[in-house]
Amino acid sequence: MTPNPEIPYCAWKRPIGKGWDKPYTVRYASNLDDGAWHGMPLGGMGAGCIGRSTKGDFNLWHLDGGEHIFKSLAPCQFSVFEHTEDGTQAYALSTEAPEDNTLSRWSWYPKEKGMYSALFPRSWYEYQGVFATSITCEQFSPIWSESYMEASYPIVNFNWKIRNPTDKPITLSIMLTWQNIVGWFTNAIKSPTIKVRDDGSPEYEYQPKWRDSTGNYNEWIQDHFRVGCILNRIQPHEQVQEGDGQIAIATVANPSVEVFYQSRWNPDGDGAEVWDSFAADGSLSDKQDETPADPGEQIACAIAVRFTIKPGQTKEIPFTLAWDFPITEFKQGINYYRRYTDFFGRNANNSWSMVRTALKHGDWWREKIEAWQNPILQKEDLPDWFKMALFNELYLLTDGGTLWTAATEDDPVGQFGVLECMDYRWYESLDVRLYGSFGLMILWSKLDKSVLEAFARAIPHHDDTPRIVGYDRSSAIRKEGGATPHDLGAPNEHPWEETNYTSYQDCNQWKDLPSDFVLQIYRDYLLTPGEDNNFLWECWDSITLTLAYLKKFDRDNDGIPENSGAPDQTFDDWRLKGVSTYCGGLWIAALEAAVQIGKILIANPPMNPNLQPENFPEVIETQIDTYNSWLHQSRSLYHDTLWNGEYYRLDTESGSNAVMADQLCGQFYARLLGLPDVVEEKYTKATLNKIYDACFLKFHDGKYGIANGVLPDGSPVNPDDTHPLEVWTGINFGIAAFMIQMGMKKEGFRVTETVVNQVYENGLQFRTPEAITAVGTFRASHYLRAMAIWGIYGVLCGWE
Repeated sequence: MTPNPEIPYCAWKRPIGKGWDKPYTVRYASNLDDGAWHGMPLGGMGAGCIGRSTKGDFNLWHLDGGEHIFKSLAPCQFSVFEHTEDGTQAYALSTEAPEDNTLSRWSWYPKEKGMYSALFPRSWYEYQGVFATSITCEQFSPIWSESYMEASYPIVNFNWKIRNPTDKPITLSIMLTWQNIVGWFTNAIKSPTIKVRDDGSPEYEYQPKWRDSTGNYNEWIQDHFRVGCILNRIQPHEQVQEGDGQIAIATVANPSVEVFYQSRWNPDGDGAEVWDSFAADGSLSDKQDETPADPGEQIACAIAVRFTIKPGQTKEIPFTLAWDFPITEFKQGINYYRRYTDFFGRNANNSWSMVRTALKHGDWWREKIEAWQNPILQKEDLPDWFKMALFNELYLLTDGGTLWTAATEDDPVGQFGVLECMDYRWYESLDVRLYGSFGLMILWSKLDKSVLEAFARAIPHHDDTPRIVGYDRSSAIRKEGGATPHDLGAPNEHPWEETNYTSYQDCNQWKDLPSDFVLQIYRDYLLTPGEDNNFLWECWDSITLTLAYLKKFDRDNDGIPENSGAPDQTFDDWRLKGVSTYCGGLWIAALEAAVQIGKILIANPPMNPNLQPENFPEVIETQIDTYNSWLHQSRSLYHDTLWNGEYYRLDTESGSNAVMADQLCGQFYARLLGLPDVVEEKYTKATLNKIYDACFLKFHDGKYGIANGVLPDGSPVNPDDTHPLEVWTGINFGIAAFMIQMGMKKEGFRVTETVVNQVYENGLQFRTPEAITAVGTFRASHYLRAMAIWGIYGVLCGWE
């Protein structure tokens, strides 16, 4: 296939409809495994998204905030008719017919006749070897760095580019069909039951109103040069509720094309009522019918654009898909408007306004995307596979059950949240985002700060609701005042207000969360544009409160809080006991960050006088003195107690000889933020070399990536271990960034490439898991931490 110069060379590519001989499968039966047919998601951040796979079908429906539906809807489809002097042919552009034998009159595109390419937020289908014409469909949503308006839009543009390479004119028609799915995307169970799964994590019942189309109707619209269908519903409620809204499909009419339509047809039948005329000559019946669907009935609409293209010429045909579901409901009665409603209104009748915007600004949007991406794509010192993964791992910002609310006075860009993953459905797990938030911080810095401000507001909150801890069946309260919460809540409760949804562990006991919070606050202050002193002031009280809370776990008052012997940190199936290298290093780095924050605040009194403490600045100077005294104790203890001559021991009390891969995360952050080293450079490099040797090279010969923790010879401490023997994608990217930071660029890139290949060669694309095992299984797909790959970019390129 001749390379298409308009598709970046580094985009991920896969022959259309080509399957996988042996894709990785899920490790635990209770975890999500939809199979390998995933493509780049379409739609804005927090607006819901729709996925279109590498075989051409639309099969992922994240239109209800935080919920996951993976089902192919065959009536939602592009089709192409072609007439040449040799005859006619027509295909629906998915390589598989419906399994239920509907649409039996349709012809389906043959497998491996063309190429799918993806570089978020753009993707392409190149159809070759079937049609006489050369046909490419580019699809994208208006997402680019530091866009706080367009990036929220629930819009997809499809730009069709057709070239006639022959010496004869050719007639083509492109048809878009769409089933009316309005009203399907809300939970029919208004008070879902929460259960604990076999892996100890909570889950709740979700039953979408799938195929509940009663009252749905389709309107044919002619609006100057814009034509299309609005898929609507007789609104059953006086006030707009979750699931209420519209979908619109549209294209452009002009004198060089003919536009045909059929506003109502039966997608449960054989499809003949649209296919017979389309396959015959590329036309449709031009039938308008706004009759609402009866109970149990399904309806769809269709539009087609027919044109003749002369020899050697190229023609472009735009299509647009937009949806307007303005409300996300959490637990019953808790409703939020989505961010895009700040720009399109909140009455659930704005899909055609979106069409107008998309058709007017689509070319400019693509230019903005290219202007964002090209400086990175043109960096000759970055390998193509890295550029590919760098952008494609951002898929989760649309796909990850993402919330982005309308703006308020307290949250001028709205509140934002991405699920930890689809299996662990709670928002912005703080330990995971220690690495996983680098992409958001670099590209949408205001959103990252909004997440951290939500944590700051949550820290003082106390919730003594008792819960059963999944790990050991003990009882604990939900949230202690002063504790940094693990997460910002779940889609079935009230995110941002009800935190610590997960109950697998007692997160009030975790020894890394307060440090993670402080480090991310100082990171966002230092590494994002402008010196946002107000951001530090907003978070300062919570910083002091949560560091004091964590210090209470320093039972022997030696300066470092001890781990308890239960899993009480991000490796939450791995017991650390006593002073641990991992949590102790984060503690030291966080104290150093807090000292620097305090000094900045003393030099910059708050603009809001309500934020200035009494006896300012003496009270902050006292805090700094306290942190320095804790630091003096901690530093005198840390290295001498934990260094074993080759690397740092797991902890002081478990007796483990494991080489923990992420043991010096605190040192990585200290160097990242220009803080005093947690350990001397020679010990850092010796440790990284040991990790590279034991956890990577000696762990199945470096085939899979860095294992979380093994013995120095690469063998398991316990063959039945879970987390220690997994390769965590985001942790690998974080450690690779650390290696590059310390001058081990070759090693860091080798690790990164190994993990990227594991994902993109084994059917895990656009559902990157938390963990990969050495037996071809994975755990926790659609995982937040993998966006840590942007930390590598930041270290390499200086946080541009």
